[in-house]
Amino acid sequence: MKKGWPTVPLGELCDVLDNKRKPITKRDRETGEYPYYGATGIKDYVSGYIFDEPLVLVGEDGAKWASGDQTAFAVEGKCWVNNHAHVLRPHRTRLIDNWLIHFFFYSDLSEFVSGLTVPKLNQGNLREIPIPLPPLAEQQRIVGLLDEAFDGLATAKANAEKNLQNSRALFESHLQSVFTQRGPGWVETTIGEVANVFDGPHATPKTVDAGPVFLGISALQDGKINLGETRHVTPEDFRHWTRRVKPQVEDVVFSYETRLGQAAIIPHGLECCLGRRMALVRPNRKRLDPRFFVYQYISPPFRAFLDSKTVRGATVDRIALKEFPSFPISLPKLDEQEQMADQFESLREETQRLARLYERKQAALEALKKSLLHQAFTGEL
Repeated sequence: MKKGWPTVPLGELCDVLDNKRKPITKRDRETGEYPYYGATGIKDYVSGYIFDEPLVLVGEDGAKWASGDQTAFAVEGKCWVNNHAHVLRPHRTRLIDNWLIHFFFYSDLSEFVSGLTVPKLNQGNLREIPIPLPPLAEQQRIVGLLDEAFDGLATAKANAEKNLQNSRALFESHLQSVFTQRGPGWVETTIGEVANVFDGPHATPKTVDAGPVFLGISALQDGKINLGETRHVTPEDFRHWTRRVKPQVEDVVFSYETRLGQAAIIPHGLECCLGRRMALVRPNRKRLDPRFFVYQYISPPFRAFLDSKTVRGATVDRIALKEFPSFPISLPKLDEQEQMADQFESLREETQRLARLYERKQAALEALKKSLLHQAFTGEL
């Protein structure tokens, strides 16, 4: 904090109105027009209200309290608050609401949080949090600068998020178009007519830190194998776990339980065995390009078909692997498959490049916000 700014316990700067809170179980709530707030925001809308004034809510439990977390937020007008959020009325002749909110966003309040299994910022600790208290005019000046800057940052971040979503949707839209409209010369066939399907082992081997790769479901990400998500098996276990099927280069692996609609090609140089609930497609290379198969598999139309074949379980969703060879696919001639796979990969690389660009922009905006807060509470703004 800036030298010369006094710090005052929060309990001396705010009325704590927690005794007026009242939780309503979901079963007992009567739907209405008034927001029903919890630790992190609006949880529902109810027919009654218990507050009707500007207030600051602070998460008591079920919230986060680290620097950069939205621990506190403003409410105004008629509303209901449950017992998971503290209710504060700042003494506004000494403390501005948004000064307190910005300070909570800037601060790491972990030392005031108790409880291991259910972390909680109890009222006693809340009251003891030291709040920096420059003169009211200085608070107003700094808050005005922060509010204006944050409005601009919020707009920029929303635009970056929209662009990020659009970049990801572009590839999906292209796959949707290609595999819905299809071109002349395409033929309808089944997976079993152009590929062999193999089931993986029905158990999980012991994994180690190094050795042949054990391909679990989590390794399949957006049509690729993410080796950062893989584990390993010993050479001895590898020989045992590949007795049923040993994955080869350009085989296609997929999951038939949970995370359905994901598939990936075995790349050159990867020695691996399949994990539980994983299966393998070995294309007939005279009729089916493995890359084309993967892009069709992860396309929206095929994922929708998989969804229609999915059995919903209590804990996992699955498709019947014995039916998989009979699933329909559409194929152009092999040379056209290869050309289209090249085009898919070029578009995918471009959309991923754009996505990384927008993600970096979002990170830069968040860093700028933290920098502004640091300047504000060290008196540099």
